[in-house]
Amino acid sequence: MITSYDVILSPVITEKATKLTEANQVVFRVALGATKPSIAKAVEALFKVKVKAVNTLRVKGKKKLFRGKAFERSDFKKAVVTLEEGFQIDITTGL
Repeated sequence: MITSYDVILSPVITEKATKLTEANQVVFRVALGATKPSIAKAVEALFKVKVKAVNTLRVKGKKKLFRGKAFERSDFKKAVVTLEEGFQIDITTGL
């Protein structure tokens, strides 16, 4: 059985993601197979908020070098969740 914790992996805490909180949006790293409805349902269940919209983007892994050895970072998926007016998620407090 897939739980909300399997869909929402972690919050994304960057300057750009922090700036989006002013527009009532929160950014999460989600499972690669997660769909927009499942992300919305998971956020509503975990944080007790009302979701207005979900936008997703898939980030391809980069090819990097470490001590002369080549490797590739994993692909991952991000979700930008827009909340209804009056709702807010404070990522710093945790669950």
